[in-house]
Amino acid sequence: MPRIRSIIIFGVLVLSVAVNEAAAARIGEIVETNPWDQMRRFITLSDRGLRLSLIGALLFGAVCGLLGSFIVVRKMALFGDAISHAVLPGVALGFLWSMSKDPVAILIGATLAGLAGSLLVGAIRRTTRIKQDAALGIVLASFFAIGLCLIRIIQNNEGASKITGLKSYLFGDVAVLDRYDVITMGVVVILTVILFGLLYRPFLAISFDRQFAVSIGFPVRILEALFQMFLAFAIVISLQAVGVVLVSAMLITPAATAYLLVDRMHRMLWIAMGVGMLSAVIGVFLSFLGSNLPTGPFMVLSASSIFTMAYLFSPKYGRFTKWLRHRARVKKVREENSLKSIYKVLESKGLESSGNRVLMKDLSSHRKMSIAGLVKEIKNMQRSGLVKLEGDNVSLTDDGFDKARSVVRNHRLWELYLTNEANYALDHVHDDAEKVEHFLSEEEVSELESYLDYPQEDPHGKPIPGRASI
Repeated sequence: MPRIRSIIIFGVLVLSVAVNEAAAARIGEIVETNPWDQMRRFITLSDRGLRLSLIGALLFGAVCGLLGSFIVVRKMALFGDAISHAVLPGVALGFLWSMSKDPVAILIGATLAGLAGSLLVGAIRRTTRIKQDAALGIVLASFFAIGLCLIRIIQNNEGASKITGLKSYLFGDVAVLDRYDVITMGVVVILTVILFGLLYRPFLAISFDRQFAVSIGFPVRILEALFQMFLAFAIVISLQAVGVVLVSAMLITPAATAYLLVDRMHRMLWIAMGVGMLSAVIGVFLSFLGSNLPTGPFMVLSASSIFTMAYLFSPKYGRFTKWLRHRARVKKVREENSLKSIYKVLESKGLESSGNRVLMKDLSSHRKMSIAGLVKEIKNMQRSGLVKLEGDNVSLTDDGFDKARSVVRNHRLWELYLTNEANYALDHVHDDAEKVEHFLSEEEVSELESYLDYPQEDPHGKPIPGRASI
């Protein structure tokens, strides 16, 4: 609840600023200057039209991130795209109703059209053999075509001068936002935040397990209708900034970015809202640097760039991060296999009498590697402080010896567990133990030792090293 109150207070402040931005200059009307001067004007917010555009961008970026998060986790990306196209006839009808760009009339008309589109999709899916994706495609194309026809009719009957504001719903132009548009956007955002704050748990249950939500008594159909209505609201207030074609990208991309970064829904909501707002501001900034540059496409490109960064560098799911982890695992396995081989060669000669030294040729024979490849590997381990290389002799440092003993202990304990508890044959346990030995934690090894009653020998009669240094 404190978070909801803080967001409401922020929304009220935004609305108060918007009301005072009367007669604001549009971004598109700014006198052409060099990019450095434009950057200075952006940073100082010296243009009243820019301030109004930024407020609108922040509002629709936040609401797109909020609703987009639920769309992404519910796998409704195509549904959001269909609704964004389905609202276009309502925008045109709202324009016809007032014969002007009345934000309230357009909001009502577009919302009704969006709800009609979603109901039609449900009806087609329930009463025919057609699947939801096909029904969405039919509704998307049909409603969008109706909207285009209505816009052409308005243009032919009312003249090209009156269609200027309406065209922004097709292609997006944040510069056409006026204070009434921003006030309408602010009201929608505040109501949306309040709704999802109060009904967060029901919406969460529906998003992840609809049958569970039904079983515990949530009014699922009513909540889904409410979600679709506010989704239509969010799409309508975003249309002027990015247009019908690109609005679904602002619904999906920030939420998809957050989905790659966190695993908790409440964190995903905040990150998605932040990414949506940041993308919107960057889009306004880039379009402000030049003359007649499109704001909506820059917003979508900004969101896509942030998504790309998350796709590559997300701590858990990033492709580059996974590649680094894979390299680290490969290095760890190779390193531990070498340490284990050194330990086994020392063990074969007697740990006490070997003097902790192994000849490279003996180690090469045990590892089945060439001397040249083995030398390169040993030098890497030497930089890690695990071994010492002196001529043809390799010796383990204290840290290297402890690590080698740990790997051997893991291997032999796992072999014993497989033979005793899983009834593995003795000639089958080695390969499985080779894979598992590198990834057993100390806690798991402790549990394994306790479960096996602290054994001293593996199934082959070899001693299982203890934890203390020998």
